[in-house]
Amino acid sequence: MPGLYLLAILLSAAGIALLDARLRLAFWDAPGRTVAAVGIGTAFFVAWDAAGIAAGVFIKGDSPLLIGIDLAPHLPMEEPLFLAFLCYLALVCFRGAERVHRRLRQRREEPA
Repeated sequence: MPGLYLLAILLSAAGIALLDARLRLAFWDAPGRTVAAVGIGTAFFVAWDAAGIAAGVFIKGDSPLLIGIDLAPHLPMEEPLFLAFLCYLALVCFRGAERVHRRLRQRREEPA
């Protein structure tokens, strides 16, 4: 079913965005920094993919789940969206872990 992979990426990103909005971990805490971090990370990984494609390491393969639009040879449209999702997910997880660590440290420092 064409588009299923894109749908999965978008639904997953929406779920992480809802979690982010509820807990104010990344975008809803610092939108500018979040957009910059996700943009820089995505650009880095797209360049990484381009180098891998040029070296013949990465190939697209055949999947009925892809829409079928290629941005470049062996670079389906879904790839940059997945990489942006991956960067956003990593940022939200990092900020969540940072918050948990800070709260655990505060509990340890409180007098009993």
